[in-house]
Amino acid sequence: MTIKKSKRIIRILLFLGTIISLYFVPWPIVKAWIAPLPDTVQEQVDMASDYGFDGIIVYADEKGEKPEFYAAGYKNRENKIPADPHSLFKIASVGKLYFAVAVAKLVRDGTLSLEKTLADYLPELKGRIEYADKITLRMLVRHKSGIPNYTDTYMYWVAPKETADENLALVLDLPANFKPGEDFQYSNTNYLLLDKIMNRVLGYATFHYIQKEVLTPLKLKHTYGSIQDVNMDDVMSGYYVGYDMDLKTDDIGSMLATAEDLGKFIRALNEGTVFKDKEEQEIYTSIYEYEHTGLIPGYQTIAKYHNDIDAVIIQFTNTVNFEGYNWNLSEVMYSRIVKIIKNKN
Repeated sequence: MTIKKSKRIIRILLFLGTIISLYFVPWPIVKAWIAPLPDTVQEQVDMASDYGFDGIIVYADEKGEKPEFYAAGYKNRENKIPADPHSLFKIASVGKLYFAVAVAKLVRDGTLSLEKTLADYLPELKGRIEYADKITLRMLVRHKSGIPNYTDTYMYWVAPKETADENLALVLDLPANFKPGEDFQYSNTNYLLLDKIMNRVLGYATFHYIQKEVLTPLKLKHTYGSIQDVNMDDVMSGYYVGYDMDLKTDDIGSMLATAEDLGKFIRALNEGTVFKDKEEQEIYTSIYEYEHTGLIPGYQTIAKYHNDIDAVIIQFTNTVNFEGYNWNLSEVMYSRIVKIIKNKN
């Protein structure tokens, strides 16, 4: 084969490779990223339907300024009820921040020990959860236990369980994903077990402790432990792409909050005012993070503090699809909102 012919073949292969790679480019994300950035947050929020969201709520709290509320789309699309920035929303895994704060407080006052094991607190699980006598409380909080995630079990979201015991039963007697402390894997089972441990040592529900030690001192009156505790008319509807039913009545263990309540909590967490003293804050810092996202059918949450502009920005979107680029588009929306606020400053 001549050098000239070889070069021609290489060019053809490169061309074909380019064509194939372009086929797999996530064009919806690229399109959202390269679109001209609006001048205001509300203009960006008004683009929610272009991203595939039925409704959106955004709360922005810049230190020293009055908090801003934004909304677009529908609170309930069937009845064409406009999105209300003060609606309650299922915050899903963002609730882990509150539980981690509760753990830090109970460790600080000596009620819990980060070095005690799962078997110490729930001895009935020895032999049912692998390494129960090696998994410490610290490992549970930090997702280093190796316990399988019950929401990853086969077809879980087709028919979610409604009780902690039903969810726990899905992973009992399964082998560990790794030896305790040797790796990291996000697992909702860890926080289910932390809840059970705190219930036992307190003698009452963990959320009641959170209410007493976190919510009441911060004057957060619109944060709830369960869908059972709220007026359903106050809750933003949630939707899954391809499924027509409103998911807001599903009871799958999520906390609920308004964007404002969540924003105030995130600021108190980052400023340290949620803690009683420096030692309590240092315990928290050693075990968990200061921001979080949440994702369950019908509900997506991004809750973060931005130190460079001293701002808390919360975003709720109420349309979910576990396939495709749905979550990525929510992140693009959030990033553009943050950029608009930074540009303003």
